[in-house]
Amino acid sequence: MKKSKYAKFLPEAIEIYEKQTTKSAVQAAKEIYKKYQITSNFDTFRLAISKMIRLNNTEVKPKAKQRTKKTEAQPFVLSAWNFKTGEMMDVDEYCEFYKLPRADVKSYKLVSHTGTPYYNILFKEVEEIAKDLTAEYIAAAIKKYAKPVLYKKPAPTKTNLVDRIVYTDAHIGMEPNKSGFSLYGGNWGETELMDQLHQMVNFIVAEKKGNKLIIDDLGDYLDGWNGETVRKGHSLPQNMDNQAMFDVGVKFKIEMVDMLVQHYPEIEIHNICEDNHAGAFGYVVNSAFKQLVELKYKNVKVVNCRKFINHYYEGNHCFVISHGKDSKNLKFGFKPHLDAKQIEKIDQYLKQNQIFKKADYIEFSKGDSHQMLFDYCTSDDFDYMNYLAFSPSSEWVQTNFKKGRSGFILQHINPKENFKVVKPYFFTNNFKKVS
Repeated sequence: MKKSKYAKFLPEAIEIYEKQTTKSAVQAAKEIYKKYQITSNFDTFRLAISKMIRLNNTEVKPKAKQRTKKTEAQPFVLSAWNFKTGEMMDVDEYCEFYKLPRADVKSYKLVSHTGTPYYNILFKEVEEIAKDLTAEYIAAAIKKYAKPVLYKKPAPTKTNLVDRIVYTDAHIGMEPNKSGFSLYGGNWGETELMDQLHQMVNFIVAEKKGNKLIIDDLGDYLDGWNGETVRKGHSLPQNMDNQAMFDVGVKFKIEMVDMLVQHYPEIEIHNICEDNHAGAFGYVVNSAFKQLVELKYKNVKVVNCRKFINHYYEGNHCFVISHGKDSKNLKFGFKPHLDAKQIEKIDQYLKQNQIFKKADYIEFSKGDSHQMLFDYCTSDDFDYMNYLAFSPSSEWVQTNFKKGRSGFILQHINPKENFKVVKPYFFTNNFKKVS
């Protein structure tokens, strides 16, 4: 066999490959390519390095280890093989089967040499994110959540109510005390986030009234990308890098469903993915979550909302949901208090979508303001609901405004009647005194 001109890089590539937890030959090739500023085409170099690493693993390792390797867990991928027809799916079938947005696919490549064939897909609005959160990294990061969960679907009880939980502005990755001298200090890491998740789940279960649970995440789920908001130009103090925010963001939502699915026969989730902090990064996290949770559970539905304003119906109720500020167009978003321009904007949306004809009771739900202000009177046509933040206040907010409160809202709704009970929950341990 002809020796590759890149063979001199093989020992270092193998060393990098063996140190990785994900065992990615592509990542090893990428590090060497960058380190030595190689001018050859990267795809050519990558394929050569990957092939040499694969041959090395086959030829050098003893047979006993080869047999052991067969039992190792493989990276989780969405298989492109159609087991019903015995043929490979084309990209259209693949997107339809896994509920991926085909219209947003910019490019794709069928990867068939890994044992399980899959499509490596690049979406239009996430090119920048794809450079950091590669397909290999995402597959390895979510592999631990892909295993089916043994659970018994709860039997429905006799009730005419539906439960709805609303949280917003989780700002995963935000550092509220970067300087060490913020007015109220505080910690906001994975530990605090997961602690509040368990408080929320315990409250939902204790107050459960319905057989169906609606969960609305109104945006700014992640604090930003590369230490800035998605709009750029606004530096943010953060305590996680992009990959850590991805890991924690997926973990939070998977664990939330894992706990709640034991208590509700049906769960429907709406995630706002058009906001001013997370933007396309939030969509990537919510897309990974959607694929995983809908594979694990048949009674869970996830809707990722990519428009600035979205809506859904529950019986005679319509819930219009928005973060309140978008990723690029709006200089000023929806205010905590309605004014004439905002009423007109919402009214036009309701008319355009014929919501007045289809629903008797309408709520406009928004986040962004980090304030709980519920306005039932300014408009006779809809309720205007500002939801408080799930996260504590940032250092900037502490300095410019106040410490504030954080929490979430639970509602009990009668789909057929004008009945809606609103129950706020405030976290009491957001700020721990810093000595």
